[in-house]
Amino acid sequence: MDGSVQSYRNRLLELLDPKDLDRLRPHLKPTTFDYRQSLYEANSPIPSVYFPIDGVASLVNTMANGSAAEVGTIGNEGIVGLPVIFGDRLAPTSAYIQVPGSGLRLQADVLSSEIDRSSTMRRIMLHYAHAFFNQVAQSAACNHFHSVEQRCCRWLLMTHDRVQSERFLLTQEFLGMMLAVRRTSVTAAASMLKRRKLIEYRRGQVTILNRTGIEKCACECYAVSKQEFDRLLGYPLGSQRDLSR
Repeated sequence: MDGSVQSYRNRLLELLDPKDLDRLRPHLKPTTFDYRQSLYEANSPIPSVYFPIDGVASLVNTMANGSAAEVGTIGNEGIVGLPVIFGDRLAPTSAYIQVPGSGLRLQADVLSSEIDRSSTMRRIMLHYAHAFFNQVAQSAACNHFHSVEQRCCRWLLMTHDRVQSERFLLTQEFLGMMLAVRRTSVTAAASMLKRRKLIEYRRGQVTILNRTGIEKCACECYAVSKQEFDRLLGYPLGSQRDLSR
């Protein structure tokens, strides 16, 4: 695959057939993601989809009493705006930026037209949707069976993969929504990881000090979700498994 495709640094865009990508190219608009920025609201039309590069988006479900819970996260492996892939424009969840960064914006109408036009693009997008829903299902089981510390390590690894930096913003508010626990539990989990010198965490900024140690503390759900993405989408360009082919 040529350098122009790889330069996007979004896994889905890297997977597209060059002809499909050429048709999208004029419509992909660089965008900056700010913390807590809304990408779309629940039960409102989705005007644009987004391909994160080094930011992370969070899908949030808000209850009638105002309580909110995160149901999934999306980084440079995917696309924000899954309903559009299925021919819909509404979702019961809202999408917000959890970790600021950059990405590419595409009008939903353009994506819909190109998916209808290209069977190869449709197949890749559906494979991603399958992998994403498997991740959501794994998270539901993870929340039931594994400790807060194990789950915290899992989310730290996932975020680290996506931002490709040792240091990133991850507030206690979002971490609490990710883990479905109170802030006191988040503080306790982060303090444990700090004592073990696996991370540094202050004022919402996480610094990864020992990724190998974090992997040992995480539950199996991180590896399971990662394997599913690799099975359905292939190994990311530049990874050791990709280079060995």
